[in-house]
Amino acid sequence: MPGKLKSAVLGASGYSGLELTRLLDRHPKLEKPVLLRRESPDGATDLAEVFPELCGNGGYPLRMLSWPELQKQGVQLLFLATPHAASRSLVPEAIARGLRVIDLSGAWRLKQEQHRAIYSFQDADTATAAELTAKAVYGLPELNRDCIATAQLVANPGCYATSVILALAPLLKAGLIDRARGIISDSKSGVSGAGKSPTPRTHFVSVADNFSAYSVFSHRHLGEMVEQLGLDDAELIFTPHLLPIPRGILSTIYVQLKQAMKPDEVESCLRDFYSGKHWVRIFAAPKLPELQFCLHTNYCDLGFCLAEDGRRLVLISCVDNLLKGAAGQAVQNMNLMYGWEEREGLQ
Repeated sequence: MPGKLKSAVLGASGYSGLELTRLLDRHPKLEKPVLLRRESPDGATDLAEVFPELCGNGGYPLRMLSWPELQKQGVQLLFLATPHAASRSLVPEAIARGLRVIDLSGAWRLKQEQHRAIYSFQDADTATAAELTAKAVYGLPELNRDCIATAQLVANPGCYATSVILALAPLLKAGLIDRARGIISDSKSGVSGAGKSPTPRTHFVSVADNFSAYSVFSHRHLGEMVEQLGLDDAELIFTPHLLPIPRGILSTIYVQLKQAMKPDEVESCLRDFYSGKHWVRIFAAPKLPELQFCLHTNYCDLGFCLAEDGRRLVLISCVDNLLKGAAGQAVQNMNLMYGWEEREGLQ
């Protein structure tokens, strides 16, 4: 329809891509998104062949990526739900052609080379890559709202990073955490966080009736956390775990406060920081968030428990890794980029 934004999605055949397609398809400010492919998943030419739950909705054709065709169709915004290396190679061309980009991969999230090295990117044009890295805006709306509004390239945050950063940011900004004592985050994710391609770790026989830690001291999202929170690498220990459930992330974060506080003071710190930010919900102690409260929503739920000494604090943060941790947050970023109400298409 005239006046509506034309968007495209590359990578709709993944779990986050499916959620993104569903959100964009019902967004009142958008035309039906153009779905792109670089190669056909399982020979499919329609997304409903990959995800049969989409059958009967008018078809979701998967078109081969063609830059001239995107321009011909009037596409203004490109979502990339592609592997990290693919996004790293595609974004320079997209930006050069005047598209705005929201990238759901980790290709443009990290500013510091020592953190970005974990991806082992081989940039064809290092000067352009460095320029785009500097210009990319980390797409966490609760922290970077104003920068997102004017960005041409938004790097959507990682799912684990979203849960940890949103929990810690208010207390760190207020200078309440004793950073010298260290911060520990034990985070647990459903299997969809590992992506759609099966691995020995994510097969049913490995996941069912099991609970395991992985990538200790080496997870890709750790760099995002320390960069966005202004921490030194040694100040945060992050251990991810795999839960035998399809989706959701629960982070349990342990900190020491610089001085004794009361529960209402901790709660006020969180509420003041997120005042007017719809997609973060604060639970009053002693109530704690649970995964089932936020699944299939764009909310990040935060709660806490303060020890009797007033200094040992445990924070609980819950998100749906496919929504607030990926597709929902991407739509939230789009709304800010085009001056729309932040909840548009997400209610």
